[in-house]
Amino acid sequence: MKKTRYPALTRFLADKRGVACLISLCLEVLLLLLLPLLLNQDPNLTDKAAGFWSAPGPGHLLGTDDVGRDIFARLLYGGRVSLLVGYSTALLSALLGVPLGLLAGYKGGKWEYWIMRACDTFQAFPSIILVLCLVSLLGPSVWNIILVMGVLGWSSIARLVYGSTLSVKEKEYVEASRALGASDKDILLRTILPNVVAPVWAALPMKVVRAILWESSLSFLGVGLRTPQASWGNLMQNAMELVTLTTRPWAWIPPGLCIVATVFALLLFSESLRKAMNPRDRL
Repeated sequence: MKKTRYPALTRFLADKRGVACLISLCLEVLLLLLLPLLLNQDPNLTDKAAGFWSAPGPGHLLGTDDVGRDIFARLLYGGRVSLLVGYSTALLSALLGVPLGLLAGYKGGKWEYWIMRACDTFQAFPSIILVLCLVSLLGPSVWNIILVMGVLGWSSIARLVYGSTLSVKEKEYVEASRALGASDKDILLRTILPNVVAPVWAALPMKVVRAILWESSLSFLGVGLRTPQASWGNLMQNAMELVTLTTRPWAWIPPGLCIVATVFALLLFSESLRKAMNPRDRL
């Protein structure tokens, strides 16, 4: 069997389920970016002619909400916000966790002690409670939510990188780089990092899932993003009256389905990526 240069990529492309999930996630991002530009609808504009809680029709594909705003336009803009929170939170967690995990695993000593104790501290408290308290304290803006969840989510990434670094730094090729006079920076960035980053790639979709669910939960509870800012969470929160639940399903089913479909696709994509990165998991 011919060996390929990127065996993990080859294994991933052979997994039809993972490829289908990746394509669906990319299409989702493209639709959320392009459809609002093509439709040119203002998510905060009240349509007085359509009225409040109008049923779906040609002018409003998903009807209007309690103040006459187009629900479909708010669904699209809310999807932008929810995905921005999810992907940005995962990126921030990785930017903090990867270098700290590398330093703790490679340097050892005080670096290892203080970084690992910080991980223990962050993981000792229920994360959603900390997020709720800090968002309430800082204010429910998009960037505050990203900052809080990203900073609180670095510890699990750091532990992944730390454990892999402990194993990799004892390998022969690391010793050979050190014997050839490579600096610690070169060893960390060029030798160790490429060999420990695989678990991080598999963990990032899970970070996105958690961030989307947390943001939706906070907005649903009324302590996250608030109207007129749209997100999938506060679209559902806005439809939680009994009359709306029973007689206006178009107001709450679409954002709920968007959350479920996105989370489901990310979970399957993460599983396929993990198996591709570590073929022993296929057994």
